[in-house]
Amino acid sequence: MKILAVVGMGSIAKRHVNNLRQLHPNAIIYAVSASGNNTTLPENADAVINLNDLIALAPDYVVVASPAPFHIDIAQKLLAHNIAVLIEKPLAQDVQSCLALQAFCNKQPRKAVAVGYCLRFLPSALVVKDYLNRGLLGPVYNVHANVGQYLPGWRADKSYKDSVSASKALGGGALLELSHELDYLHWLLGDLTLQHSLLRTTDELDLEVEDIANLVLLSEKNVYVFVHLDFIQKSTQRNCEFIGQHGRLVWDLLANTVTLYHATGKETLYAEPDYNKNNMYLAMLTAFENMQQGRESQLATLASATKVIKLIDDAKQQNKWGQQG
Repeated sequence: MKILAVVGMGSIAKRHVNNLRQLHPNAIIYAVSASGNNTTLPENADAVINLNDLIALAPDYVVVASPAPFHIDIAQKLLAHNIAVLIEKPLAQDVQSCLALQAFCNKQPRKAVAVGYCLRFLPSALVVKDYLNRGLLGPVYNVHANVGQYLPGWRADKSYKDSVSASKALGGGALLELSHELDYLHWLLGDLTLQHSLLRTTDELDLEVEDIANLVLLSEKNVYVFVHLDFIQKSTQRNCEFIGQHGRLVWDLLANTVTLYHATGKETLYAEPDYNKNNMYLAMLTAFENMQQGRESQLATLASATKVIKLIDDAKQQNKWGQQG
């Protein structure tokens, strides 16, 4: 019988518990509070136990979905006991912690470890990647990635001021919380370096972290990439545009569509607006299980997730900070 576990008690942790139950109806599924203080049994979990007791049970694998500052310590304890670990994004709060985990994992062969950037499993993402990999857009000149969502509307069960997203100590802020964009841009375009950053905190939300981030990045192939992330848009949007020799490729992540605009009109390359977004989380878990069996995976690695945190560190260190009412 499979033994599985999720560390964390927040909304994403509960999603993973539910999905593990869907994939493995007969498994024993444990929930672990990262702080050790929450003993409320989540739906579809069999019990709440502490991390040491979980390690003693030698689970098949564990999803670490605690706040980001706890990721590295928890993952290292599990990996030290040869337990496979899927770590929710972001990998950590800072690049030093990421490098420490990489060094730990390099000391000797260990069980599978990966980072859960779920947008890699969105069907439209795979269409975009295939189109770019086949060179159908020709040389890519510019890319514009944009995501905006109103933070007070994210979670109905608590005030946004009490959420992880709003807390500097727990790894909040637009850069870390919306780091999916930085991950998929690395995945699609290769390594990126920061050219400019502008981070802002508005009076509207009154946070201790940035609620708007604008970055200019440069790829190894000299593609200029503009990234906008924010917590303040009342109407959610998430899209990415690629301008190349043969046209403009528009990827709408919310609508799950990919459209090509060219000299003579436009062409819909993919459209599945009714796609159930939970399926990408299920696909991610399945990919991690396949990875444990030695199969190739499109999951983010420790190395690629560290590059994302390096960009975020650079943006925070080099930014021109602004206060905007």
